Amino acid sequence: MPALDSRQKAERIAALFRERHQIDLLPPELMPADLDEAYVVRAAFEAIERARGRGEVVGYKIGLTTPIMQKLCGVDEPCYGAIFATEVRHRRAELPVRDYCRLGIETEIAVRLGEDLPQGGSAGRVAAAVESCMAAIEVLEDLRHDYKRLSAAAMVAGNVWNAGVVLGQPVSDWRRLDLANLVAHLTINGREIGHGTGSDVMGNPLNALAWLADKLAIAGTPLKRGMIVMTGSMVPIQFPAAGDHAIVEVEQLGTAELVAT
Repeated sequence: MPALDSRQKAERIAALFRERHQIDLLPPELMPADLDEAYVVRAAFEAIERARGRGEVVGYKIGLTTPIMQKLCGVDEPCYGAIFATEVRHRRAELPVRDYCRLGIETEIAVRLGEDLPQGGSAGRVAAAVESCMAAIEVLEDLRHDYKRLSAAAMVAGNVWNAGVVLGQPVSDWRRLDLANLVAHLTINGREIGHGTGSDVMGNPLNALAWLADKLAIAGTPLKRGMIVMTGSMVPIQFPAAGDHAIVEVEQLGTAELVAT
């Protein structure tokens, strides 16, 4: 059987997500050879999903922002995937678990850009482009991957599993805050599941934004005004069951809520 090209891999990976096909690991014939090919596959996956009706790309998520997760995946940097317009929700979302192979959520600080960000550099440099910050929940579809055998290339090829976001109330006077020291809490049904701080995300969420801006500039798809960036999770991924009510609260940035139905 001839090897599949990047477009063919993307089509088959997109079908796995569309059909909610449970897999422990991406099949060998679909596995990108390396991260460079993985991003080529991801770009094709993005085009397929846009054509399928998920909408335009309105921002990006950053994954693998902690040293532990990077070590697990055998990489020394984060990764990124696109956020689609039809999957952006505000304040509170109700999502049927039957629409996912396995619904996952992460606890994050999101930023919205007030101007184009053609390159990154430093946290201080990218801060000037940030219009607002907010508490946020990332929605994920992991197809029940085996987390003991995670592959960064496989994650990237599948758009780093992004299945949407829930954005809290935007805070425009965020510059009075020290994002690195803000504490985030995740509760489910009133019980705290975990907490973390902004410094858990590459030392500061703005460092993650700077990394992403540089990567997208190299890829020729720089960040644009109005885009949303999910900067990385401060609490390990959780998998709510039907009936669960999850609340992400970030100190001085408010809340975002998700009800699994």
